[in-house]
Amino acid sequence: MQRSGNPTVSVVVPTRNEARNLEVVLPAIAAVRPAVHEVIVVDGNSIDGTVETARRVLPWAKIIAQTRKGKGNAMACGFAAATGDVIVMFDADGSADPNEIPAFVAALVAGADFAKGSRFVRGGGSDDITLLRKTGNFGLNGVANALFKTRYTDLCYGYNAFWADLLPVLELPAVDAPAPTDGSMLWGDGFEIETVLNCRVAAAGLKITEVPSLERERMFGETNLRTFADGTRVLRTLAAERRRALQKKANGAAGPASHEDLEVDLGPATPANGFPAVNGGYSSTGLPMHPSEPAGPAMTVRPPVRPSPTPRNGNRPADPANRPSPQRDEAERQELEMRYALEEEAS
Repeated sequence: MQRSGNPTVSVVVPTRNEARNLEVVLPAIAAVRPAVHEVIVVDGNSIDGTVETARRVLPWAKIIAQTRKGKGNAMACGFAAATGDVIVMFDADGSADPNEIPAFVAALVAGADFAKGSRFVRGGGSDDITLLRKTGNFGLNGVANALFKTRYTDLCYGYNAFWADLLPVLELPAVDAPAPTDGSMLWGDGFEIETVLNCRVAAAGLKITEVPSLERERMFGETNLRTFADGTRVLRTLAAERRRALQKKANGAAGPASHEDLEVDLGPATPANGFPAVNGGYSSTGLPMHPSEPAGPAMTVRPPVRPSPTPRNGNRPADPANRPSPQRDEAERQELEMRYALEEEAS
């Protein structure tokens, strides 16, 4: 498959009551060079003037409303509306640095299918993560890597980028599908979206590169993260996605059975593409690549492709306090619930 050496970039920003943050975030994204092709703000019934703020501070932004509830549905709606060659997932809370976008794009141009942000490779870091969340993330990484034979260092980080032509592989719920009548969410519509994406790109045998990223503290508002509840949901997601991958493999629809080597050697990027080299020649593990280790496949570079005014077919929908209680007994109880949840899902 031929891909552009100078791709157009769509940045998808899911929002829910993020008006104050958007006053800073949207102009910062617009100031990135090389310039992004479009910014898509997906609103989830905000009541604080989020939509009005987005229109005021970035008049050319594409603003749409999500069709159901949940971060996953907001992301899927943004993906469906994207017309760029590359899609960047970007949180609206001010924790992500827009100036890292060119590094993600450079990783893709260098041969990766999916560029995964990581706070735990050399050059990354976080001003926001607590010791408990860091420990939990480490444990979830271990489970994911064991189940999918990956080398993730930061499973629960949502700053990612990928080629838009991969959308059919992700098989996210159609944005025009009706919401369940019982008030629940379709699988993939909720917070589990980032884990779902990480599992599916691995199961499909796609080339994954981790890109160092510095996470800042949220600027305004309260986080929606719930350490133990969200950790349990991630564990259940890993178990469910593992079963899904095995079923697809049994049906002959999955990618390669082995994903032992999902890293791409990111040498100096071609200067003509306008994007800098990324990660200083480091692999997805954050360790220097061995000189004898083969690099990823060479990309065929063609003239820039101008996107059509409407989304590509692969994007279109189908028809039809962050900080936990310090009491040890509560923490241990929640830890046991997480362990039992994984065992139950794996059984």
